[in-house]
Amino acid sequence: MSRLAAGVTLITAHDPEDGVAGEDVGMTATAFLSVSLEPPLVLVSVRVGSRMDELLERQPYWAVSVLSESQRHVAGRFAMRGRISDRLLFDDIPYTRGAATGAPLIGGALSVLECRTTQRVAAGDHTLVIAEVLTARTPSADGRPLAYFRGRYHQLG
Repeated sequence: MSRLAAGVTLITAHDPEDGVAGEDVGMTATAFLSVSLEPPLVLVSVRVGSRMDELLERQPYWAVSVLSESQRHVAGRFAMRGRISDRLLFDDIPYTRGAATGAPLIGGALSVLECRTTQRVAAGDHTLVIAEVLTARTPSADGRPLAYFRGRYHQLG
């Protein structure tokens, strides 16, 4: 599957139960896709037992930022294993908070979606999270996408 090129997204959610003000959580994902236009549905695959899997099991609202080729550092930061706390990962990354979900929407992303989980499907060592798209915007529609192929980030063209 490393020979299948994929777009790179950052999946984010706000955990209201973590600490006094809650905590933002993020995860780089290449297994993200459109499922349906009517109603608008998307799917992301998350590793069973990961922080994001556990959060999305109890928090139905989350967001997706489709990363541009200039955001390779963001993708790498949120993909690290054994990483530092999520709170520190968001420290110097510009974002706004989604009105519908409260989740971080990454500045400079090609598009941003706010979602509400409608279904979770167990699939081996991953959970397929299917969600209704609540809002969709293209704040940086002129940029080019970040791609992932053979274990590395790439620019198109």
